[in-house]
Amino acid sequence: MEEDDVTIREQNFHSQVREYIICFLLFAVLYIVSYCIITRYKRKSDDHEDEDAVVNRISLYLCTFTLAVSGGAVFLLPFSIISNEILLSFPKNYYIQWLNGSLIHGLWNLVSLFSNLCLFVLMPFAYFFLESEGFAGSKKGIRARILETFVMLFLLALLILGIVWVASALIDNDAASMESLYDLWEFYLPYLYSCISLMGGLLLLMCTPVGLSRMFTVMGQLLVKPTILEDLDEQIYCIHLQEEALQRRLNGSSSYTYTRGSVSHQLKKELDNIRNQRNKLERRKKASGWEKNLLYPIVMLILLAGTTISVLMVVLNILYLLVDETAMPKGSTDRGIGNTSLSTFGVAQAVLEIILMFYLMVSSVVGFYSLRVFEGLTPRKDDTTMTTIIGCCVSILVLSSALPVMSRTLGITRFDLLGDFGRFNWLGNFYIVLSYNLLFAVVTTLCLVRKFTSAVREELLKALGLDKLQLSNSPTDPESGKLSANGHQKTL
Repeated sequence: MEEDDVTIREQNFHSQVREYIICFLLFAVLYIVSYCIITRYKRKSDDHEDEDAVVNRISLYLCTFTLAVSGGAVFLLPFSIISNEILLSFPKNYYIQWLNGSLIHGLWNLVSLFSNLCLFVLMPFAYFFLESEGFAGSKKGIRARILETFVMLFLLALLILGIVWVASALIDNDAASMESLYDLWEFYLPYLYSCISLMGGLLLLMCTPVGLSRMFTVMGQLLVKPTILEDLDEQIYCIHLQEEALQRRLNGSSSYTYTRGSVSHQLKKELDNIRNQRNKLERRKKASGWEKNLLYPIVMLILLAGTTISVLMVVLNILYLLVDETAMPKGSTDRGIGNTSLSTFGVAQAVLEIILMFYLMVSSVVGFYSLRVFEGLTPRKDDTTMTTIIGCCVSILVLSSALPVMSRTLGITRFDLLGDFGRFNWLGNFYIVLSYNLLFAVVTTLCLVRKFTSAVREELLKALGLDKLQLSNSPTDPESGKLSANGHQKTL
């Protein structure tokens, strides 16, 4: 009997060590990728080891950690779904025994814990640390800035705790609810994270429909469009004439000292725009036939199919919500990973769900940076400040943390939320979940209808030669992908 107990303890020990190693390796990969992404956009600074350089480096590490947690939140639900299907397909395979329910639940709990840590501690610390200078009268240095940062964090924590406590007391005005708020670990932090997840869900509701329609424009800019009723040689010739005229004006203006300022800068900006347009036209001319006539339509059809399937699944989920109570997104109460498949068509449907989740995440990020409110957070290669990077990391973390909740709420997947993700209070409200599904389906449909009607209108005007009358378009209109404001007819 003692030998059996020792064997069980050894098995548990080895299982725990194996799970820690797997979690560490997964997070290390995400951290390295996140570091490469941030350093690609971070503004290059001097190599001097001064105080500001140390502060920027610490903030960089914290932002990298936050972005890695965001990546973990994005891959969390797809990894769980595919793991469940693998365990169902190979239940007794020795090489996948490490892929068990304990590992999956541990990953969900770790992502939930680190998301709270990044949102409420690390990112505020990074921002206040960058902005701090030390209290007046104190000796300047890293210690003074750390002390000021901790004081600001303490005041911010008191403010957030007070706001959430008052909000909860107003919503649930009973003694039990107010007494439960004193339980910091078991109730208060999950309740606070539930509020953040609701805000993230609302942000996804705004960004995702816009991003789904914007994806067609983004892919249109990356790919070469088919040449239909267009003379690229004529457009390139007109671009050359414009470029030569602007170059002559720029050379002439450089001889006058009073025009060397704003006028010269404006001419250089126009010349850069003309050259960018010429490069795009030359790329379209040099593109092969399959790239112009086959790749672009296939990608557009894939985007249209993905968006249509997403809307249809949301509509079906609305019907399920009206007739079946089990369609409500509720947290998992058991650890039955690998027992039953939550996909009607097995592995094929699971793969489709995973593709749709990644598609929705990419669309939400594209839609987020397309909104006018958040345009200032758009990162630029080698020219993004640390303050902007902090804002981007916080925004992406909120979006990625709400992605599993949104996918389950919209019925993209039937996989039950695990860990603290299933303890969100608003997930049990039928009217909130139903309204969320209705708004997503309606807004996405309206965005797509508006997008395609405007695209068809532009193509008809282009085919009839009436696009030259659209003088209100900007010279670098990304929607049309061509010369606007009449291009070669613009008066120089």
